[in-house]
Amino acid sequence: MSAGRTRIAIIGAGPIGLETALAAHERGLDFTVYEAAPTVAGYVRRWSHVRTFTPWDMNVSRRVRGALGERAPSGAALPTGTELADELLEPLAATAALAGRIRVGTRVEAVGREGLLKHEAIGASERAQRPFRLLLTLPDGRDAIEHADAVIDCSGTYGNPNRLGDGGIDAPGERAFDDRIERVLPAFEDQADAWAGKTVLLTGSGHSAQTAARGLAELASQAPATRVIWSVRRPDPDWYAVADDPLPERAALNRASAELAAGGSPAVELLPGTVCESLSAGSDGRIGVALRNGGIEHVEVDRVLALNGGVGDASIYRQLQVHECYATCGPIKLAAALLGEGGGDCLAQASHGAETLVNPEPGFFILGAKSYGRNSQFLMSIGWAQVDDVFSVLIS
Repeated sequence: MSAGRTRIAIIGAGPIGLETALAAHERGLDFTVYEAAPTVAGYVRRWSHVRTFTPWDMNVSRRVRGALGERAPSGAALPTGTELADELLEPLAATAALAGRIRVGTRVEAVGREGLLKHEAIGASERAQRPFRLLLTLPDGRDAIEHADAVIDCSGTYGNPNRLGDGGIDAPGERAFDDRIERVLPAFEDQADAWAGKTVLLTGSGHSAQTAARGLAELASQAPATRVIWSVRRPDPDWYAVADDPLPERAALNRASAELAAGGSPAVELLPGTVCESLSAGSDGRIGVALRNGGIEHVEVDRVLALNGGVGDASIYRQLQVHECYATCGPIKLAAALLGEGGGDCLAQASHGAETLVNPEPGFFILGAKSYGRNSQFLMSIGWAQVDDVFSVLIS
């Protein structure tokens, strides 16, 4: 694909999407960034109150630092999501390199090939000669079609949370209570009235769930009627602890979770090895929950906080020839490389090279957290390296 004719569509205006856009600008390519949220960094703002485990110096790439110059944040402070958006991503989007290239409030619903279906021209050069068709929902709600020669999906995983029920599917009754199930980590200090004095079912054992458990325990110290039923699927959760953790805040969260699991707060009851069997209408407007661990335990709660992680939305590229891992949902070559490593901490991760990002669909790439599928060890520096890997093979 020659640089002179390449139109690049970038899906998502988060950290990796904007990094990709900067790389396209550096190479003089025609590009457009499509962001479903009304502002850049839409998903980052959904965890706006949460601090990263990593400092500014690990969250600003060489390319971004060059674009922002002295305005680029630096140092050992741990930014919140709000700070990451306001002090890094919004200023970056306003630079001359990216201004006018980002279409906010514009959702990419699906991507196909002009004149071809998924099963046609398998392994043939014809697919590379046809432009991509992007189905968009515009800010005013209308549908539109736009074209691109290459598509880079940086849409992440945060907008596609996993379901509550056993086996990763909906628990019976879950869909009926969708509007009452919170699937994003709340800012308890700003929403105290909605959580204080309530009985809350919390599910999940990752860092978001751990942060929620700690926050609810702190809230309960001021509102003693608050009760947390913490349902964790693993019978013996390890809280994803890292030996001699070099990230102090992550280590502190792991210790707090272990303390809560050991009974450190009278408000928090951990139920390890437990899954949600069903939801139903309870008394006085509450939600009845059946929890299974061998037998069935019935509880009634006021709120459900399901923080079970997420995985990228594969429906966007359903009509493309994308080879996914059957276990992780990531691109198969990258997934195989990650599985071959047998895990490890995110700080030990490195780029696995351009070849692991290439799909059978020519010109289509998945970058960022979405490329790791169900592997949670993605770090932004990996995404920066992925961007360079992709452009090394995209333009010949």
